[in-house]
Amino acid sequence: MSDDAAQQRTAVRIEEIGPEQAGQRIDNFLLARLKGVPKSRVYRILRRGEVRVNRGRVTPSYRLQDGDAVRIPPVRVSAGPTPVVNSPLPARLERSILYEDDRLLVLDKPSGVAAHGGSGISLGAIEALRAARPEAPFLELVHRLDRETSGCLMIAKRRSVLRELHAQLRDRTIDKRYLLLVQGVWRGGGRRVDLALSRDQVRGGGRVVRVAKDGQEAATRFTPLELFAETTLLRARPLSGRTHQIRVHATALGHPIAGDGKYGDPAFNLALRARGLRRLFLHACELRLTLPDGDPLRVVAPLAPELEAILDELRAPAMV
Repeated sequence: MSDDAAQQRTAVRIEEIGPEQAGQRIDNFLLARLKGVPKSRVYRILRRGEVRVNRGRVTPSYRLQDGDAVRIPPVRVSAGPTPVVNSPLPARLERSILYEDDRLLVLDKPSGVAAHGGSGISLGAIEALRAARPEAPFLELVHRLDRETSGCLMIAKRRSVLRELHAQLRDRTIDKRYLLLVQGVWRGGGRRVDLALSRDQVRGGGRVVRVAKDGQEAATRFTPLELFAETTLLRARPLSGRTHQIRVHATALGHPIAGDGKYGDPAFNLALRARGLRRLFLHACELRLTLPDGDPLRVVAPLAPELEAILDELRAPAMV
């Protein structure tokens, strides 16, 4: 097989940066999106100015800003086996749609499914949805959810809608709500947490977020919903859009999320696993926003059966 037969050329595309991507280096952003392209090639197209941010050249160390328009040029990538072939994910996601019109789609993303491919993940929700709808002219993520987090994920079907929703995210007028089960019994009522966060590169390419005075501003409001003997069900409203924000803020309060293998308590996770929890107990349960025509929209994603089963287990009276 010739090199040309073993490769395929991507199309030029423009990606608009949202609040949750701000602060990321352009080289890391490209490496995550150009899977199959050698790292040396990525840095070469950056040096040559083929990658443009707001129509200008940037260095590999440039940190993306909210609202940036990134031009990704056509590049040759290894074709390899198409990950969508024989994958049940596209059909699964089509069955998980919570809301759709001609401008916006809201998906109930399953836990374990990445929002997008890259960093060792060949197929994410957006790639699977595009595969399910090859005729769709435009499908782009409005925001992101951690791979382990389930629930409401917005996908724009028009570039104008993507820009409008990014503006609402910047203005903090989109109300995102999460349900989480945490370690320990919560004391008092609702609480707002203001702790700046910083993302650190770790060995193996993964990222860990930590509380840091010199980090980016981050705020989360927590509200207790149900108290159990050794755990608490909370609702969280992130007032900013930082990576792993809810998980790190909850841990900083001394209430790590159940099933959190990165920021949680191993002994607590093991105890919940014995009761049937096999995933992170963090669920994007509700979205409230204003559609571009001015109409309000509220979308609710019910808890997955495996999370409801854990709550039922915790509510059951102890055997004497």
